[in-house]
Amino acid sequence: MADAESQDYTIDSADAGASLTYPMQCSALRKGGHVLIKNRPCKIIDMSTSKTGKHGHAKVHLIAEDIFTKKKLEDLSPSTHNMDVPNVTRKEYAFLGLDDGFLNLYDEAAGTTRDDIKMPEPISGDDKRLEVINKLLELDGDDEKSGVVIIISAMGENACIDAKEV
Repeated sequence: MADAESQDYTIDSADAGASLTYPMQCSALRKGGHVLIKNRPCKIIDMSTSKTGKHGHAKVHLIAEDIFTKKKLEDLSPSTHNMDVPNVTRKEYAFLGLDDGFLNLYDEAAGTTRDDIKMPEPISGDDKRLEVINKLLELDGDDEKSGVVIIISAMGENACIDAKEV
């Protein structure tokens, strides 16, 4: 057996081992939970289960909304199979201002700033997003007001989902 010094190998990269997703059985998914459909993180709006037929498993029909683009997506999967569920996190940041379409944020817990999250873009029919945009513009325009924004993160993407005055 060769000793450790004679081994020829390199380690290109290492990470903390945190995964972007984890598997969950289809039958364990619930309305209001998250799931990955067409490689996009989605929130389940509606789901129904069909009975087992003579040719196989019960099927789960999922209707979900992309958490970033608000697009509706559907999927049909056997109830005994696993589906990927994204690791979704929500975090509050102190709002410092706007700069060229990006939010300037302060993380009070870590003592760091972020300026890599884009201002939300309006989507027709999404009144909640327009409300968030108006709150951000109002907070940015008034130096007397301070605010907090809620950022949702999944699959390496981030988006501002709410803003409020403190």
